[in-house]
Amino acid sequence: MNDRQQASRRGFFNQFALASAAIAVGTGGWVFRPKWANAALGPIKIGVAADLTGPLGFGGGAQANVARMIVKQINDSGGLLGRPVELYVEDTASNEAVGVANVRKLIQRDKVDMVIGGITSSLRNALKDVIVSKGKTIYIYPEFYEGKECTPYLYCSGPTPSQQTDNLIPWLIKNGGKRFALTGANYIWPHTLNAHVRKLIEKWGGEVVQEEYFPLDQVDFSSTVNRVVSNKVNVVFNTVIPPGTGPLFKQLYQAGFNKDGGRLACVFSDELQFALNQPEEIEGLATSLDYFQAVAQDDPISRKIQTEYDKQFPNKQMFAAGGGATGVYRGLKLWEAAVREAGTVERDPVAAALDHAKIAEGPGGPAEMVPGKRHCKMNMYIAVAKGGKFEILDRSVGLVDPREC
Repeated sequence: MNDRQQASRRGFFNQFALASAAIAVGTGGWVFRPKWANAALGPIKIGVAADLTGPLGFGGGAQANVARMIVKQINDSGGLLGRPVELYVEDTASNEAVGVANVRKLIQRDKVDMVIGGITSSLRNALKDVIVSKGKTIYIYPEFYEGKECTPYLYCSGPTPSQQTDNLIPWLIKNGGKRFALTGANYIWPHTLNAHVRKLIEKWGGEVVQEEYFPLDQVDFSSTVNRVVSNKVNVVFNTVIPPGTGPLFKQLYQAGFNKDGGRLACVFSDELQFALNQPEEIEGLATSLDYFQAVAQDDPISRKIQTEYDKQFPNKQMFAAGGGATGVYRGLKLWEAAVREAGTVERDPVAAALDHAKIAEGPGGPAEMVPGKRHCKMNMYIAVAKGGKFEILDRSVGLVDPREC
């Protein structure tokens, strides 16, 4: 982990320590309570399970910040169903055992009305039984992921493989080449996503000449880089996650892969990637997500959301799509719309309303749940790293179907 990441984590905890509305409720736990929380009907409680620490802490803190921002908006507007909203935050520490133990607190101790959060699929799989089956509570998973999650009462507000790669792969073949290497971390998301990606590569006339998976803490990729060069790979499609992502891209750059015309691709890369690599190491990297900060240049709603976030959380925990911040925004606003329609926070009426919920405004554009599928339609963007920023080169025409469940 580099100094910039460590400083980012310290900054997030400093925000909690200095927040007048934050009350510590045990190790890793915080509650944000509005001043008028003594309303006669009692508060509505939102639980956030966020990677505040651990390998993914540099991105998970923004999930909690976005939740704070939305809850503040709701309370400043008079609350939800005339009731104040309290926010309960627990740290999952990027660890399944820690996450399960702390989320049990949200369910059993705090009795939250819903839970949102999580980055890795392994964490989602560990948490969903605690939340949905045993806790009888709605769970919204905000991160892009490998698909195939069709558990009742579990809603996905981030992009799916079809949304991220169905247009990206033919773009890469046209703008990179036909010979692909798939480099991934050895867990469910990379394996499942790459199975989908392989089919797309072959469909569009490309070939996978190299496919490798690594332990989550792998940082030496010298032998893999040598094979990429010797196999004359055109595109490295990466699903290695931090802490390995930065070293892999750096080692490819040092081997001359980029200079010799190679194209990097990584569907979780957003503006946070520039904290892991020097701009020249990832120049030309292609990615596909539901939002980039460049979208705010042309979209007034996205600009308003981005500006408000930066105002409330200056220089701390960047608002970005790859860490699930946009999925938290989208998920909470869809849930809010469902609660208002249902007129209650009871699980079944809210689930019935959430099944067809829509929002007209959000980062990257509007979004809507696909009835019966528990996944979102949303706008998608293909962007390329240029000079330390992401430049949008392609955008969807209308909302893209998740094609899940």
